[in-house]
Amino acid sequence: MQISLILAICAFYLPPTIMLAKDRTIGVFVALADPKHTGLGFIPDSIGNGDKPETNLYWGNDEGLKGVFDRSGKWKLVDKSETPQDEAVMSRRTYRRVGGNLVLVARAYRGSEMKRCIQDFEGAVEHSGYDLVVFIGHDGLMDFELPMPKQAADHAKTPDCIALCCISERYFKPRLVAAGGRPVVLTTQLMYPGSFILEALIDTWAAGGSLTAMRESAAAAYARNQKISKKVAMGVFADLKD
Repeated sequence: MQISLILAICAFYLPPTIMLAKDRTIGVFVALADPKHTGLGFIPDSIGNGDKPETNLYWGNDEGLKGVFDRSGKWKLVDKSETPQDEAVMSRRTYRRVGGNLVLVARAYRGSEMKRCIQDFEGAVEHSGYDLVVFIGHDGLMDFELPMPKQAADHAKTPDCIALCCISERYFKPRLVAAGGRPVVLTTQLMYPGSFILEALIDTWAAGGSLTAMRESAAAAYARNQKISKKVAMGVFADLKD
């Protein structure tokens, strides 16, 4: 059995108190910032050590996945594992939306395991592992090539997909479509993939918002963080069509 399929199945192997039949699920695959092992530009070792998720820019930092969702009043941490699960996955956290039926499972991948992170992200799309599948980090596909994914035989639904990394429309869109996914938020430029973007646009996604509405939510959050106009921020995110 392929690693990606194992992860897609194990994502749902959670205690009944965590996962309920009515829940909508979000799987987030975070590639830790690591200039030493990826094409990411220079950032200090204090936030760019791909072996230290707790201080990493994309995970433990205030604007990383753990930093944003641990502090959010909208989400409650219901399960975690901070012991490396294998050579690639260093940390896992599961959040439930307060008063809602959303469950978010996030994994932090060692910086040197970018290929594995992208393959597991695409594998979750191929096997319909979640309702929404998200990649956060440096766009490793700018540095290397991977075999084109394809829809798996057990593909039961079309998951929505988000890739928060540089120029993801160019590099990820054809791959996600080939894997059987529906891209809902992608990027057109170099950008900073802070998890504040994901927190903001999940509200729009959960409410059944259009692709335009999700783009606007992402842009509004990005504009606030980067202190730029919303018009400029809109240009960072691809104009996808419903």
